[in-house]
Amino acid sequence: MRRAPMAGRTGGYKPDMKLMPYGLGVLVPTLFALLLATPVHAVAHPAPAHPAPAHHTAPQISRFLTAFYGQHGPSGHKRGRHVSAQLQEKQVRTPEYDVLLCAQNEPQRIDIGPVTVQEYAGIGSATVTTHWGSDDTRTFTAYVRLDSKPIELDDVICAP
Repeated sequence: MRRAPMAGRTGGYKPDMKLMPYGLGVLVPTLFALLLATPVHAVAHPAPAHPAPAHHTAPQISRFLTAFYGQHGPSGHKRGRHVSAQLQEKQVRTPEYDVLLCAQNEPQRIDIGPVTVQEYAGIGSATVTTHWGSDDTRTFTAYVRLDSKPIELDDVICAP
């Protein structure tokens, strides 16, 4: 049984339809034109969706900590502008103790040790040594987030 064609319908199967024989002569120039239109660097090396964030380096962190602590501890200006909000809050909770120096008074001298950068954790740290007399020294660790803008002291962990 044969069906009658539907009126107004296009795109249906027609028994007398023939495939048009296109040879490689038409296909090759078309593909070649598409390849020429696409820049090679865009195909070979796609641009990252977001540029990598700038991170502070160990020398930058070392310079910052040396300038921040100075010889006797950070100034009021440095405490207000170069300390993270969490560390400022930590200081407010313990007003009788200087959390930036892990002490109750001003040291005679401060030395900053080598900086270690831990990319996976996003932090840089250094041991800070405070000198209180001829034989009295104390140490603590100062932390700086690698992506802080501007660079600032993020946390201090006092040694027991």
